[in-house]
Amino acid sequence: MICEKLLGTLDTLDVSGKSMEYVDIEWDEAFKKIHRKVTDTGREVGIRMDDSILTRGLFEGDVIYMDDDLVISVHTPPCEVIHITVSADHAFMIPKVCYEIGNRHAPLFYGEDSYTFLTPYNEPMLLMLSKLHGVSAEKIVQKLDFARRISSGSGHGHHHH
Repeated sequence: MICEKLLGTLDTLDVSGKSMEYVDIEWDEAFKKIHRKVTDTGREVGIRMDDSILTRGLFEGDVIYMDDDLVISVHTPPCEVIHITVSADHAFMIPKVCYEIGNRHAPLFYGEDSYTFLTPYNEPMLLMLSKLHGVSAEKIVQKLDFARRISSGSGHGHHHH
């Protein structure tokens, strides 16, 4: 089966009475046009999206196939992330944290309040953030919510002159 269109989301489409299947798209695959995947029930799926995916991405709840009986939707599994907290009395470090993450072309996400942020885990990033005064950084497993994305990272729509 080939899926070539983003049809909407589980929130916007009427999927009642249909069989649901989910295909895992990891956070770092979300902006790729072509995928070869297997749904949670074992169905092989080819995904071939147009160029709009390069900027929009594929995320939790996106519907990529629907007929009278079946819906195939994207599932974004939890992944290792760095949970960053800037202490309130060191709020002046927020731009430094954002700069350092952006300078490494990593995606950055808002956390639960204006002093917390998330970025996908890698050890050098964790070590660098841990050394910043007034900043704590810990590795956790959590789902990334792309609606809370501050930057796209991964070089999308970005080039050097």
